[in-house]
Amino acid sequence: MYVVKAVMAYDGSNYAGWQKQTNATGIQEIVEKALETIHHEKTEVTASGRTDAKVHAYGQVIHFHGRDGIDPQQYQRALNGILPLDIRILSCEKMPDDFHARFSAKGKQYRYVCSYDESDPFIYKYKNVLKGHVDIEAMRTASQYLLGTHDYTSFSSHKIDPRKPRVKTISRITIDEKENDLVFEFTGTGFLRYQIRMMTGALLAVGRGRIAPSAIKEMLEARDKHACPYNAAPQGLYLMEVYYGH
Repeated sequence: MYVVKAVMAYDGSNYAGWQKQTNATGIQEIVEKALETIHHEKTEVTASGRTDAKVHAYGQVIHFHGRDGIDPQQYQRALNGILPLDIRILSCEKMPDDFHARFSAKGKQYRYVCSYDESDPFIYKYKNVLKGHVDIEAMRTASQYLLGTHDYTSFSSHKIDPRKPRVKTISRITIDEKENDLVFEFTGTGFLRYQIRMMTGALLAVGRGRIAPSAIKEMLEARDKHACPYNAAPQGLYLMEVYYGH
């Protein structure tokens, strides 16, 4: 056996998130069943991190133990022949035995997409549709408070294991209008559950004039899971890339 690293993309609309569920279908379950078809035995898949229900990915990374005699390219072809069309394997490669999709990751990039186009019935699964334009410069000012190394407890799920570290580093946040879309991009060492959506929701509240840019700083410094009442809709969120290397 050897370690296979696979990069995959998926439309999260029809799934209850990445993780296997007892009463719903997670993407992990679909991928593991496809590998079971190939290997004729159960095969565990580990991802760089979970994505929640309705969240999408262009660059999720997984690893699993491949079988001798099946090369990585064969895995890509075979999996894409079995998986539903809304889950695609973009690449497969052989990795050193100590590679781990989650623990070897050095950083991640997420994108959050909003749209001003309320008339398009085809985008509601893929973008957060806004009513009216927002103040981008105010949001950019507010986003600066989120950069750097901080305890992001205020922008995290209430359900996170208390033993899990809340300190992360965000190196880059961009906010740009592209035709009818408003696009946020976040790059950092890692993110807590709901962190991107809660930060985006708070920034949108700034853009709508509901709170001042400085309110973001106050939320962050509170380090209180009740400090941020905002959580942007899941369907606008995309895991774009997972970074590895030294």
